Formats: sequence, C-alpha cells, structure tokens
Amino acid sequence: MRTLTLGLLALFVASTAHAVEYTTVLPKQSRVDFEFRQMGVPVKGGFKRFTAQMAFDPARPEAARAQIDIDLASIDAGSREADEEAAGKLWFNRSAYPKATFVSSSVRALGDDRYEMRGTLTLKGRSRELVVPVRFVPGKTAAGFDGSFILKRLDFGIGEGMWADVATVANEVRVTFRIAATGK
Repeated sequence: MRTLTLGLLALFVASTAHAVEYTTVLPKQSRVDFEFRQMGVPVKGGFKRFTAQMAFDPARPEAARAQIDIDLASIDAGSREADEEAAGKLWFNRSAYPKATFVSSSVRALGDDRYEMRGTLTLKGRSRELVVPVRFVPGKTAAGFDGSFILKRLDFGIGEGMWADVATVANEVRVTFRIAATGK
C-alpha cells in the first residue's frame, strides 16, 4: 500500500512539474472568423489582423486572463465592395472606431477541457458583457483555444439605417476563433 501511495505521489509531482502557463500567442496559427445571413444566404468572413495577450494555466483557470484587439480595417467580407461598405458609418465606422476589443474578467472550468470566459466586448464605442465558451486543445508544441459565440450586431450599432432591417441582414453573427499559444 505504501508503494502505491508513493507511486501516486511521484506521478502527481511529475505531472505538476510539467504544468504549463500559456502566454505566447502564435498569430499565424490563430484566426477570428464570422458568419451571418444576408437575405437568408450565409455570408462568411474574417479578420486578418489582431493582437492577443493571454495567460492560462490549466491547473489554475480562475487566474486566467485574455485580451484581444481586432483591427477592423483587416476585414475580409468576401469582396472589396463588402469590405469598403463595412468601413462606413452605418457599419463599423472605422474612422472613429478602428478596433474591437475583448477583455476577460473571469474564467470558470466546466470540465473536459471546456471553460466559460466572461468579459467585455467594446465595438463601435459600445461595451457589452459576453459569456464565451472556450475549449482548450493541448498539443505537442502549442495549444489551441477554440470558441464560438453569437454577437447581436444591433446591440453595437452595426448595420444602422436601412441595414437595421433584420429581414435583410440577420441580427445574429456567429463569431468563431482559434487562438494558438505556447507556454513556459
């Protein structure tokens, strides 16, 4: 019995000695995408440039923190015309609000490498609390943090005027992301 206890203790010490805090984001392996419906047809796009800072230790998820800043000028909405339209005052109003920022306030473990991240998204001068489900995907050289949530564009004044009609452009925008990171 004593040998079993010592063996389990040694296994525990060895596993905690290899604990990793993920702090270095790998931009080329990360992405932020979106999908919405326009006149019932799915439209997909994404953002080519964003910065992210994070600290995540799977052994202490409650101490995790994250911030992502998205360069709205880097939108890829499928065509140059759509990208230019998104820049205007009725959509992102990029000249006044060039970026969107999400800052986490808390992280809660849900089990099976799933987490709930709460935070504030600021977009087009409006801030809203969000709850974002995130899955931690450990890897040999890097880990992935995958998530998806629904953003209600009208809550942020995205698509004003004639574009506020949700029969033309749906209010719900699915945002998906993968943040790749390495640790120390």
